[in-house]
Amino acid sequence: MHLIQRLSALTLLIAVAVPSVAQQLPALRIGYTDHEILISNMPEYQQVQQTLQDEFEDSQRLLQAMADNLQNKVERYETQLPVLSDERRAEREADIQAAQQELQQKVQEAERDLAQREAELLSPLFERVDAAIKKISEEKNLDLVLRIQAGPTQPIILYANPERTLDITLDVARELGIDVSAAEAATSN
Repeated sequence: MHLIQRLSALTLLIAVAVPSVAQQLPALRIGYTDHEILISNMPEYQQVQQTLQDEFEDSQRLLQAMADNLQNKVERYETQLPVLSDERRAEREADIQAAQQELQQKVQEAERDLAQREAELLSPLFERVDAAIKKISEEKNLDLVLRIQAGPTQPIILYANPERTLDITLDVARELGIDVSAAEAATSN
């Protein structure tokens, strides 16, 4: 019984103390920004996109040459099929199958390499944006900055009270020296 009385007293103390402690805490200041707007308006982003496009086109030319070579092998095989011995037919089929597998492997490698290259090229841009967000957050005495995702995916913020949050997209854009219109920033919400 003595233990139950102590637990009851402790529960009462917590119930009384928690609201008074919560009233003493300063209000949480939350800001949000849109990385996509910031990154896509940076001059370096256009250079990254052009570099990726050039590398993609180079890769596509190589893959197209391999695909054309495979198509030629298939066409030669089909036209020569009636006169091929069983042994020669089996060799040609194995050669075609190996060429198909090599092409599929090269396609996968190209996709992986391009994604890796994109991450490599965008990394310095994200670092600059993150540094600007940190600076603006400290200047505005924010406790938390959330990221809003643009596009068809679900946004991170489902509701934001405009009286309790602060959109710092334009401030961060100015810090980065890029031009983002207020209308463009407002459409990201």
